[in-house]
Amino acid sequence: MAEDIKPKRKRDPALTQARILAAASNEFAEKGFDGARVEQIASLADINKQLIYHYFNNKDELFTRVLEDAYRGIRKEEAALRLDHLPADQAILQLVDFTWHYYLDHPEFIRLLNSENQQKARHLKESRNIDDINISWQGISQALIARGEREGTVKPGLDAMQLNISISALGFFYLMNCSTLSIVYQQDLLEANALDKRLAVMRDTIACWIRPV
Repeated sequence: MAEDIKPKRKRDPALTQARILAAASNEFAEKGFDGARVEQIASLADINKQLIYHYFNNKDELFTRVLEDAYRGIRKEEAALRLDHLPADQAILQLVDFTWHYYLDHPEFIRLLNSENQQKARHLKESRNIDDINISWQGISQALIARGEREGTVKPGLDAMQLNISISALGFFYLMNCSTLSIVYQQDLLEANALDKRLAVMRDTIACWIRPV
């Protein structure tokens, strides 16, 4: 009986890199930068470990690329939002909704950011692409604030950076700390009704802050 011969996988650099990045995103999100292992990433991607070093040189470069792609993901969906037909204050609340639901749908995103904060953002500091990736974020908020001032729906003098940070923080803190907060308050803060209540609080908080005096 002839010996079964496993067919050789056709080389596809783009597909291989995509598999590596997907596996790395899962591993880094689950275990953080320090806890993640290149060997496990290779196993998850079903490739030889040396291919990771071939395409990404080292673990740090791979993590940087994962972070860049994570930011690209949220910025791409954010830029696709249809906000022009809404008054500026309502459009800003749509950004609140979007950010919250993106965090819920992509828990790996906030975990990756949390890991990078533990690294003092050293990978983002070395990134040549992160400024270009995130420039749209500031621009969307600046445009909405300016339009809101003209409409009279947003109070004058709002800082776009502070608006973006506030929207992010209201959701980020809750979700990154939900395990401990659930114990402290003796309720499941990831239960659907609790998540709906949190979004309502986020919307009210931002709405009150941006409302014209």
